[in-house]
Amino acid sequence: MKNTFVSALTALASSSLSSAIPLAAESSALAARQSCENTATSRSCWGDYSIDTNYYETVPNTGVTREYWLSIQNETVNADGYNRQGLTINGTIPGPEIIADWGDNLIIHVTNNMEHNGTTLHWHGIRQLNSVEYDGVPGVTQCPIAPGDSLSYKFHATQYGTSWYHSHFILQYGDGVQGPIIINGPATADYDEDLGAMFLSDWSHIPAQQLWDSAKLGGPPSLENGLINGTNTYDCSTSTDPNCVGGGVKNVNIFESGKKYRLRLVNSAVDGHFQFSIDGHSFTVIANDFVPIVPYETDNLSISIGQRYDIIVDANATVGDYWLRAGWVLACGQNGNADEITAIIRYDASSTADPTTTSAITTAATCGDEPAASLVPHLAMNVEAVNNFQQLDLGVSFVGYTHWLLNGSSLLLDWADPTTLKVFNNESIFPTEYNVQPLENTSAEDIWTYWVIEDDTGFGITHPLHLHGHDFWLLAQDTGMFNAATVDLKLVNPPRRDVASLPGNGYIVMAFKKDNPGSWLMHCHIAWHASEGFAMQFVESPSHIADTMTADDVSIFGDTCATWDQYDPLAVFQQDDSGI
Repeated sequence: MKNTFVSALTALASSSLSSAIPLAAESSALAARQSCENTATSRSCWGDYSIDTNYYETVPNTGVTREYWLSIQNETVNADGYNRQGLTINGTIPGPEIIADWGDNLIIHVTNNMEHNGTTLHWHGIRQLNSVEYDGVPGVTQCPIAPGDSLSYKFHATQYGTSWYHSHFILQYGDGVQGPIIINGPATADYDEDLGAMFLSDWSHIPAQQLWDSAKLGGPPSLENGLINGTNTYDCSTSTDPNCVGGGVKNVNIFESGKKYRLRLVNSAVDGHFQFSIDGHSFTVIANDFVPIVPYETDNLSISIGQRYDIIVDANATVGDYWLRAGWVLACGQNGNADEITAIIRYDASSTADPTTTSAITTAATCGDEPAASLVPHLAMNVEAVNNFQQLDLGVSFVGYTHWLLNGSSLLLDWADPTTLKVFNNESIFPTEYNVQPLENTSAEDIWTYWVIEDDTGFGITHPLHLHGHDFWLLAQDTGMFNAATVDLKLVNPPRRDVASLPGNGYIVMAFKKDNPGSWLMHCHIAWHASEGFAMQFVESPSHIADTMTADDVSIFGDTCATWDQYDPLAVFQQDDSGI
């Protein structure tokens, strides 16, 4: 089947990556304006573009290609003073920063050097316009990368801001397969220095995959610790466990008085909600996910799994050492070291003292997002009057193990037969026994999709929902049951992002444009829940998907599947979860 697929589609493929991106525009196509350099006092500028450019419709084409090489491998790791088996990327957790400029092309070569198990990398929040086959979801957009095999992911940086990449294969990102993405571009406020990404994670002393057998039968396990940028301390002074060897360290950042620093916060947890703060400092929030927002001031920030916030911290406190706190929210789950998931801010690089500062922040009692009224997109976009809701109710089943049901179905994918491949081969994919929905743009007027996701389980668990391939407009979000006659939908420049929380025993209303043909996921980003099938796959405008493929893409797709087909029957570990 794969060879037939490759031969049939080569003729359909376009000839280059750049030609497959119709939104890429040269500066001559833009309204004439003064080119402006991005500096510490002009962060809103970006050459012939600016913070006011509509990045959904106009994208620079820099002509620059950035290449990275990533190796995923098994390794003994000591992130916090406890030796355990983990998964590293190029020997580190998190993996290397992927850095590019807005409008660059990216080629990222990924090699699976694990002894057992396939893998993929998903580029979280990247729109993947005209490059759905590189979204990195096994059974949806590709076959897994078999041990010893490599895959080169290729896409255009059509957005700018902060995100992360992670495995979308079983629970691998909880064992270390994750890393930062930084796409440089304009900003809504000025700053002096960019300190890069800061990962806030939970961390288990038992590999996440070993916890799956018990996690799938009941409540989620309590992990032993949390990490900030892959490191923390853990008290081994009274432990008799031979793996508790000590040696963990705190992440340290150096401030210079009078400067303003950009921090890019990422919640990369398996199952943890954070309330970020820095003792003695407030800060300015300038972006959520990949969306620049109207800046607002705060001294703490609620961050759900998969969400990102860009902040600017003014180094205006008394010279000294300060605790930076990930701020574990116990209302959302347990953690064995909840009060000590911290890092250090120093105003004197020579200092080695532990801070003595205390926090004035009141711990959150819920697991919700930042207030919608604070998250005002700088680039204002309204939503058309809603006329066709699709309601997707959340339920649960306990047949065999916990299965989350969305729209009455639990996702179960066939890694060896991805949906994108079935679409390319003109196979009938609707209806399916697993959770795949058609989404067709039938006319110029039929551009919007409106989803109501309602929690009917009664469990009261807040779920961070992530949409692939799109930003969505957040029209409503509350506890209680949804009633279209009484809910006041926010249609005038509502918050836009790619992860938002479904309140426990509540609902969320999201809208997005059917403007990106492909096979995509919408899923809960609590890793246990994703493995338990809390996801829905939708195939958007299937007749147009093949139009975006190049000859190289077609060949690569087929080769990856062929190698996986050879490995899969001999795999030591067989699929026993949803597949994502």
